[in-house]
Amino acid sequence: MTKKFTPILLGSDINVYGMARSFNEAYGIKVKAMADAQLAATRYSKIVDVELHHGFSADPTFMDVMRKKMEIYKDHKEPVILIACGDGYAELLSKHKEELSKVFIVPYIDYDLLEKLISKEGFYEVAEEYGLPYPKTKIITMDDYKSGKYTDVPFQFPVELKPEDPVSWLNCQFEGRKKTFTIHDENEFKDIVGKIYTNGYTEDLILQDFIPGDDSNMRTLNAYVDKNHQVKMMCLGHPLLEDPTPQSIGNYMTILPAYDEELYEQVQAFLEKLNYTGMANFDIKYDTRDGKYKFFEINLRQGRSSFYVTLNGYNLAKWYIDDYVEDSLKDKDTVYGNKLKSKHVLWMGVPVKIFKEYAFENEAKDTAEELIHEGRYGTTVFYDKDRNFKRWLLMKYMFHNYYARYKKYYEVNKGQYFKKNK
Repeated sequence: MTKKFTPILLGSDINVYGMARSFNEAYGIKVKAMADAQLAATRYSKIVDVELHHGFSADPTFMDVMRKKMEIYKDHKEPVILIACGDGYAELLSKHKEELSKVFIVPYIDYDLLEKLISKEGFYEVAEEYGLPYPKTKIITMDDYKSGKYTDVPFQFPVELKPEDPVSWLNCQFEGRKKTFTIHDENEFKDIVGKIYTNGYTEDLILQDFIPGDDSNMRTLNAYVDKNHQVKMMCLGHPLLEDPTPQSIGNYMTILPAYDEELYEQVQAFLEKLNYTGMANFDIKYDTRDGKYKFFEINLRQGRSSFYVTLNGYNLAKWYIDDYVEDSLKDKDTVYGNKLKSKHVLWMGVPVKIFKEYAFENEAKDTAEELIHEGRYGTTVFYDKDRNFKRWLLMKYMFHNYYARYKKYYEVNKGQYFKKNK
């Protein structure tokens, strides 16, 4: 029998719902969550209670609220575990880990390591040090822009351009602004950089060699690393379709389970050399030019579409509880997920009709359609044990909205959004 425990999720988005559902499926419990604002994925839910605190997603409000919670839970007999479901919350937990750990279980890396990895520049430096392949990269600074040095592009067009600092990027607004840019010639490059640096953005830009291929060349990998810094689970996903909306480019909409032992070994070695702790999520793209996987970034928590892991039998919640509550992971071998194709389940973030219409035609799509035909697919948000009319209607509305998004952005951009480098 599992010992009693209390999980507290941070956030209210689809990632939170996926974690709450994982806890409910594994332990039959309703989960607490705390957030700055109420988002749609957790609204009207019977499996997660969201407690709102305006300004909770940043200091000082975050720690003001958490100190009050520490008073409430300081004599709690059950372990209370904090789980971040967004980059900002992962950063806050890491930053205040020493103080929070007096009362809570905080399964996150130390702040000095987080500061390196959360920055794309820092991640590429660490990847270089530990031999993890990544796209050829050049950093552009505002000083480079002012001096005109930025115009030296060391890669053939098309190239990728993205902001180093996603937080300050939110305050930079101009017509044609996107989460990331695929740029096809020098004039377009100069135009975009100019618009960025004359509309309020002052941080660095990441310029990268474009890795050819569409969405189906992408991979996503979620890993769990225990409190002794040993990788205990890795689950690889093969995205077949992404969100085309400019502000959401890079969000996976359909994920086929995948298996690659060499890739698993590479990620395991990297995380264990870093003395990593907790969940990690990698965005990766296969480069047909040299046959290697290139790593774009690491998210220091489970990915927003990571419910595909639970859907395929590797329940996300159980790794935390087996590690910190049951203390049962230390003698277990590392799980390399999805080896048996007969157990694969397709994860869907859009209606089936959209997937069939917009995903690129290839062998992986054929496999996905076979799984759909066999009924072996599922979503994060439609859960039989969390049904009520208001929630069902809201989730149906959210899914239906994707029809207009795909029609608008796929047609306008000639499929460009579906052939980009993350």
